[in-house]
Amino acid sequence: MAETAGGGEDKLSQSTFAPLAAGFAGALGLEDDCAFLTPPAGEDLVLTTDAVAEGVHFFSDDLPADIAWKGLAVNVSDLTAKGARPIAYLLSLAFPERPEQAWLDGFSAGLAEAQAAFGIRLAGGDTDRRPGPLSVTVTAIGSVPQGRMVRRATARAGDLLFVSGTLGDSALGLMLRTDPGRAAELGLDTAGANALLGRYLRPDPPLALASHLISFATAAMDISDGLVKDCGRLARASGLAAAIDGGRLPLSRPAREVLDREPRLLAVVATGGDDYQVLAAVAPDRAEAFRRAAAESGVHVTEIGRLADGAGVTITGLDGRPLALGATGWDHFPP
Repeated sequence: MAETAGGGEDKLSQSTFAPLAAGFAGALGLEDDCAFLTPPAGEDLVLTTDAVAEGVHFFSDDLPADIAWKGLAVNVSDLTAKGARPIAYLLSLAFPERPEQAWLDGFSAGLAEAQAAFGIRLAGGDTDRRPGPLSVTVTAIGSVPQGRMVRRATARAGDLLFVSGTLGDSALGLMLRTDPGRAAELGLDTAGANALLGRYLRPDPPLALASHLISFATAAMDISDGLVKDCGRLARASGLAAAIDGGRLPLSRPAREVLDREPRLLAVVATGGDDYQVLAAVAPDRAEAFRRAAAESGVHVTEIGRLADGAGVTITGLDGRPLALGATGWDHFPP
């Protein structure tokens, strides 16, 4: 990993990042220019890359440990939705100026927490200095049995749509992050507000669901840019239409309290993004077995809709009527 902190490139690599590569032999202690990875026997490698940038995905005063966790979690979320087991990741950091050692210590501590939670190890990467905000780019590598990666383009008409966990917590947490006074307006207690904010700061992808997606899902993807938008992507890739029942979206206790006070915020839940849960299509005759298998792994899944012949996505509101949406989700390059 290249140059930044006090003492230069070698010190940064060995003091801050090399401990994170311990246990992954292919990283070579971060003392070489490249790492190597031998695919597990009978398995395919699954690769994904995502960046989080200051001012877009996190705030400049967020804790470095939270930034690190999010940077890794959003990539592991992609692997999970493909049915993959995380193995290793590459990390690239772009700093606008030399970082303080205290910041680096907090960042590496957050990575260590995330690695332990997700069962993944650092394999290598790069650091540099460039104009512009801080950005954290991760390339994550996982594995699946050969030919079994769960795609988004293989759903079938009649499949039921399931989501894992709860939706909207992160989007509502971002609302509170930008306007803390909204918590009192929405009747949230401190614990409820902190729970929503925590989901924004530290996504928690449902790793235990990965193997069950391979067994039961005809198609799947992670929900990162908003349920409606990502469901539209899955439906379009499969050449189908999707219908979502907004009244069935799974909500946490604080999110339910928010919607009880302001039902119009269902649109935020459905389109706000940053959920990092899984959207899966499952054949009706496999649905109950999927629910049971997920529950036995500690993951709650909820049926929210169905796929059919046609095109587009429709969603109803809490009153059963079509939900009016200003946008379907997050877009880095809006029209």
